[in-house]
Amino acid sequence: MKMSFSEEEYKRKFISPEQVAQMVKNGDRLAFTMGREAFACGLAISARKEELKDVKIYAATPTFDFGWYDAGWEDSFAVTISVPTATCQEAIDNHRCDIWAAVPIEKMEPDDIPDILLTEVSPPDEKGFCSFGSSLWNKKKQIHRARQANKVVIAEVNSNLIRTYGDNFIHCSEIDYFVEHISSGHTAGSGSLAGRALKEPERYLEDIAGYVNGLIRDGDTIQIGVGRTTEPLVKLGLFKGKHDIGFHTEATPPGIISLVEEGVINGRLKTLHPGKVIATSLGGSTQKEMDWVNMNPLFWLVDVDYLEDIRVIAANDNMTAINNALTIDLTGQYTAQGLGTQLLSAPGGQQPFVFGAWLSKGGRPITVLPSTARNGTVSRIVPFLPLGTSVTIPGSYTYYVVTEYGIANLRGKTSRQKAEELISIAHPDFRFELKKEAKRLWG
Repeated sequence: MKMSFSEEEYKRKFISPEQVAQMVKNGDRLAFTMGREAFACGLAISARKEELKDVKIYAATPTFDFGWYDAGWEDSFAVTISVPTATCQEAIDNHRCDIWAAVPIEKMEPDDIPDILLTEVSPPDEKGFCSFGSSLWNKKKQIHRARQANKVVIAEVNSNLIRTYGDNFIHCSEIDYFVEHISSGHTAGSGSLAGRALKEPERYLEDIAGYVNGLIRDGDTIQIGVGRTTEPLVKLGLFKGKHDIGFHTEATPPGIISLVEEGVINGRLKTLHPGKVIATSLGGSTQKEMDWVNMNPLFWLVDVDYLEDIRVIAANDNMTAINNALTIDLTGQYTAQGLGTQLLSAPGGQQPFVFGAWLSKGGRPITVLPSTARNGTVSRIVPFLPLGTSVTIPGSYTYYVVTEYGIANLRGKTSRQKAEELISIAHPDFRFELKKEAKRLWG
């Protein structure tokens, strides 16, 4: 692979979004790299709806609605996703798109490699290296695998993308074609990490933040997962009074970058990558924070397969994993994915971080959830998970559970003791019925 850089050669690779769309043939497999989709290319491809048949599209984390999630598009585009977002939730509920559990790229079958891979990069620097901006995930690996299979790699060039340290770069010689970016109007801080609209934090979240704060120790290395309960906690005082916090996580919820700037998060005591914020995506942040991250050596974006390797996570002493649950039963097993057969999310990095925190010296996983749902009419702590519910974490690996009513410690407890701990943090309106059910089950 030639690594020298020629401005003329780079410019010769530019084509229009319409030319990209014309490359697509009936039955082709297209994939957008994880994170935000290449917007101009997506618009041009969707405009060929009436001309195309049986085009298979993989969009890991849908951000933009190109139309193919709507009813009536199924003959033209068969869509598969990995992580449900607000963009595609209705299509999932109505079975118009499929869900694929992502596997490490090196273990992918040949048929999983797309004919056309679409990504988004910054303009090249003087040596010809482009950045993936604030969202790396496994984009670099995807490009390398596509090239090994002699597939087409197309990158939309977005001059607004930041540059970071770590593995967050690709040489322009590894891209077959470039396309000028068209702005979608989607900017930093415009939604949650899962693409859902941000809401004013509920009062109970302050209580949860306070309880979790009491479980965090100075010098801990923290992971915070995606979720409507987890993401607001930082700005509600999660790290109030804490010092020398480290960070090793998929993404950065609102407030994290400011805490790095203030020195609260400095990684000074980290056993792995000391002094660095290790992530694969920087999300939920303002443009001012993004500007501060740009070429800041404190921030390293790394491949998601490395970031979520249980062995790597466990190598961080005092690894504290903070993740969201939708509902938990009296055995301690819980789901963060959906209820019954309705899928609302994916396990993502929660599983490796929970297991890695268990294996970490001094580590501990913390699970947070409100005590109720549907305006207080339904308890999230239940005797059994609904039939068909995917178990994200088995009860034997659930450690601390936190609601607005306190902390349950399930480590080393019997089934009866786990139930008693969980009932103690359930909403008072539901404790009597939960106690009756616990007595029926365990006496």
